[in-house]
Amino acid sequence: MINITIPKADVTITKKDNPELSNIYGFTDFHLIPRDKGGIFMFYNDKKELLFVGKARKLRQRIKKHFEDNVSPIKEHRDEVTKIEVCIVEEPVHREIYETYVINELKAKYNVDKVFFANS
Repeated sequence: MINITIPKADVTITKKDNPELSNIYGFTDFHLIPRDKGGIFMFYNDKKELLFVGKARKLRQRIKKHFEDNVSPIKEHRDEVTKIEVCIVEEPVHREIYETYVINELKAKYNVDKVFFANS
């Protein structure tokens, strides 16, 4: 039996109420997300529901794409994201395992790939 636990967040940023003062997409602390590190990221709403889990070789660049891309799975739900958690995971195979595990264990709302649970 393999025992996997959800990694602790290395960086957590939250959306600020005053968008004029915010840096990127309402997140003043977006600069805290590492630019040159790999890992997984989790988007949450204000009800603490997990909306989406992703992985990246370069975290900041990939997270930014989710807020800009027309093909992002969360493109219709970007306004719901109020918190971003980032876990540094350098090994690509470990990122893959953690992403799949978190999607299924916490039942990420907008992940459609890698889902092994039935959406209700």
